[in-house]
Amino acid sequence: MADVIRMPLLSDTMTEGKIAVWNKKVGDKVKSDDSIADVETDKATMEVIPYVDGTLLYIGVEAGKAAKVNEIIAIIGKEGEDISSLINQSSPAPAASSTAAEAQAVTTAPAAAAIEIPKELTVIRMPLLSDTMTEGKIVVWNKQVGDKVKADDSLADVETDKATMEVIGYTDGTLLYKGVEAGQAAKVNAVIAVIGKEGTDITPYLSTLQSDGTAQAVKESVVAAPTPSAAPQPQATTNEQASDHRLKASPLAKSIAKEKGIDLHQVHGTGDNGRIVKRDLDSMSTAPNAAASFATAAVPAFVPGGAEGHTDTPVTQMRKIIAQKLSESKHTAPHFYLKTSVCMDSLMDVRKQINAMSAVKISVNDMMIKAVALSLTKHPDVNSSWMGDFIRQNHHIHIGSAIALPDGLIVPVIKYANQKSLTQIASDAASLYEKARTKKIQPSEFTGNTFTISNLGMMDIDEFTAIINPPDACILAVGKITQTPVAVNGAVVIKGILKLTLSCDHRVVDGAVGANFLQTLKGYLENPISLMM
Repeated sequence: MADVIRMPLLSDTMTEGKIAVWNKKVGDKVKSDDSIADVETDKATMEVIPYVDGTLLYIGVEAGKAAKVNEIIAIIGKEGEDISSLINQSSPAPAASSTAAEAQAVTTAPAAAAIEIPKELTVIRMPLLSDTMTEGKIVVWNKQVGDKVKADDSLADVETDKATMEVIGYTDGTLLYKGVEAGQAAKVNAVIAVIGKEGTDITPYLSTLQSDGTAQAVKESVVAAPTPSAAPQPQATTNEQASDHRLKASPLAKSIAKEKGIDLHQVHGTGDNGRIVKRDLDSMSTAPNAAASFATAAVPAFVPGGAEGHTDTPVTQMRKIIAQKLSESKHTAPHFYLKTSVCMDSLMDVRKQINAMSAVKISVNDMMIKAVALSLTKHPDVNSSWMGDFIRQNHHIHIGSAIALPDGLIVPVIKYANQKSLTQIASDAASLYEKARTKKIQPSEFTGNTFTISNLGMMDIDEFTAIINPPDACILAVGKITQTPVAVNGAVVIKGILKLTLSCDHRVVDGAVGANFLQTLKGYLENPISLMM
């Protein structure tokens, strides 16, 4: 299916963006980290990155014209694909727009103090980097007070509830102020930094900055105007400062280069106008990291035997959101549970045959996703959501597949799963899981689910119950396949039995509806040839 590219929310005050130039035209091949357009906002001109591969099939806004935030500006898909139904949706999506607006309304910083900050100073605020984000934690500052900053430099890495992302300043100058220490969090739209001309005294504006929704200011985070007697401080010359040539690289490429220890000045870019993109770094090996090796080999601290002790681990943004969403789900949605057992012998035989012929390896979970998606087409009431004063029955089927990460749980979404083949589902799932593990997954790839699967079978769990993942009405908990004695025609035989538990929101799904869904699902799993028909 084609992917819709919408006008992104690129600054805290942005309501629309003007397409300054299209870097791709209809019919062009597009890589996931290509810049397809430059967008002029109320703050700066920024790049639009699609994060998908394919062909540019449609441009919805001409260069020189503006589009509202969340309005469709482009469609990327397979060459020749029919996108007429998507073009008809080209107006802004009310639900997504209201979500962003609500998130910003909740977290918008209080009004500034009486002293107005001059226009010569650029105030950097905590951006809204995902639809569920209310605050961001500064993992590391990539620039320090007094450092020269280019418009496309990454000022800091910010951990949200979903991933770690970069904050770009989009202005040239000197970093004069940091409002949040590394390791601390700031609300969306809170002031986190100020960029301006070197030597600018921002002391008069500190009360304004610190009252404008920021966390506690960092004590050594202000650059005051130098006194006449102050001796100039020598500055180390970097490759970037020594050259008038401005390094062109996508944010993703910069992030990869930082992880691998690659000097981007030594890389030849194959993107537009020599821009360095992800594919230019994929084949390059990781530079040795002596510090990391030392940390890995470090001897654990000695703890006296029998002494009391504990470890306090700060709650990550991802864990905060998981706790909030699942607590709300458990306490607001009246859960009930339905269990069934499925004989998986035929499915395992068919899977073995498929994998003997297919270049893309199919997992049991891939086949479960397909079976669930087909079952939902026959039981649309299960593919629904509780919306307060009405029930929304979704006409599309997007299956969330929960995976565990060190920081918590994330649910990549296989979209239009009922329309995809097993190999397409397997390929999509593998790509999404890898992006989630490396924190490269984008918000559009972990939102929009209409039903969720949580599979702990590979972790040797027989069966369990799962908490419903809003806005879904149901979640399926999948255990492991266990060799079990079963009575067949008066004889005891050994069968591979899988136990499934369906958690249902009783406001949406009644017991009989959930039971009928499980019967259909069981039929698909015990007759796996039907998954390919």
